Amino acid sequence: MTDYITATLAKAEAGGARPAELAALARRLEQLANPQAGSLPGGSLKPLSDLDSLDDLPKPTAAQARFVLDRLVVVKLNGGLGTSMGLSGPKSLVPVKNGRSFLDILATQVLALREHHQARLPLLLMNSAITRPPTLDQLGRYLSLKDASLPLDFLQGREPKLRADDYQPVSWPTDPTLEWCPAGHGDLYTALSASGILRALLDAGLRWCFVSNVDNLGALVNARIAAWIASEHVPFAMEAVVGTPADRKGGHLASHDGRIVLRETAQVPEGDSSFGDVERWRFYNTNNLWIDLQALNRLQESDPAAPTLPLIVNRKTVDPTDASSTPVIQLETAMGAAIGAIDGAQAILVPRTRFAPVKTTDDLLLVRSDAYDLRPDGAVTPTFDGKAPIITLDPKHFKLLPDFERRFPAGAPSLQRCSKLDVDGDVTFGANVTIEGAVQVEGPWHVPDGEVLRG
Repeated sequence: MTDYITATLAKAEAGGARPAELAALARRLEQLANPQAGSLPGGSLKPLSDLDSLDDLPKPTAAQARFVLDRLVVVKLNGGLGTSMGLSGPKSLVPVKNGRSFLDILATQVLALREHHQARLPLLLMNSAITRPPTLDQLGRYLSLKDASLPLDFLQGREPKLRADDYQPVSWPTDPTLEWCPAGHGDLYTALSASGILRALLDAGLRWCFVSNVDNLGALVNARIAAWIASEHVPFAMEAVVGTPADRKGGHLASHDGRIVLRETAQVPEGDSSFGDVERWRFYNTNNLWIDLQALNRLQESDPAAPTLPLIVNRKTVDPTDASSTPVIQLETAMGAAIGAIDGAQAILVPRTRFAPVKTTDDLLLVRSDAYDLRPDGAVTPTFDGKAPIITLDPKHFKLLPDFERRFPAGAPSLQRCSKLDVDGDVTFGANVTIEGAVQVEGPWHVPDGEVLRG
């Protein structure tokens, strides 16, 4: 395996990788040589005792908020295809609330914030080559989103998939596009630099960025956090939430050698059962990040591959739809892991309302229901009291979006007074169904129109 680094870098360069991307890929390949690369056993970590809270931050004046938001860009990760829901196009175009897609809601949020604060607040998507054309076409309907001096998007990078047996770049003549993969969302920092967008943002007078996933409808720009990172000169800040059982597979924060670090599922050694302990690891990453662009630029001037992020080895097959195809590994990084790599980085505790990702059809059903309200300014706000309802739909019948849609032909049931809904088997829901309390539904069954199910 001694020549896998040379072979992979050569293929990446021939495929169009730029110098910063090659530097970052070379670092990941060197990390791969260490069998324990990126591994974070629970025994080496300490729980965080507490975090500063959003509620404790000072409230900025209107002038202070406008000053910062005039110099802040909203960046949304938009490279996902929704393959986990059986989609082949951008997940951000899925209708999510009142017939409006993630992108529609995002555009409404940004335009409303601009008007409220009388601030510039440009929007920038990190797209993949596949998501770029349809999403730019969709955003073209919002003419006022365009910033005269900036594009609406930039492209994430790509790198060769490696054979799992010898780490050589995989060959797949049947479909050569499957030989390539994204580098995980930690590629954000390299893509900003390699694309020239970081330089363009700084030249346009922008100083900070707020980054979040496009499927997190709670991730609105918060003037209080923006003013705090500006006044305290925070180079990097991560929003965190108090963990719940629903977060047991998400990335949690911990202390390691005196620094705050992020631990993802893929970094847990085999046999380490500590990861899912939400009582021990209290604080979880939202992927809502605030970055000082000047600080990032200084880092990358001394190291084009900065920040140095832990390696995540993702094991798949070259054709993800064919389990018998060649086993491969994908070298990835997590953008939130920069909290352990940037001096002065901080985490801030935020309410759960700022973390409402839609990863599965379970999440989609909840957001489409009356448990959430879509306001005219694009804010998606909970209408339930206490904790969010826990939805578990039978993956055999509900995982894929077309199957899900067929089983809710009249829309989502009322979930405002639901605490838990478990659906097992082939169940179709009629119109105006109401779920109250903790309910388990077993199929095959058609829930009649107007039915009230109480736990």
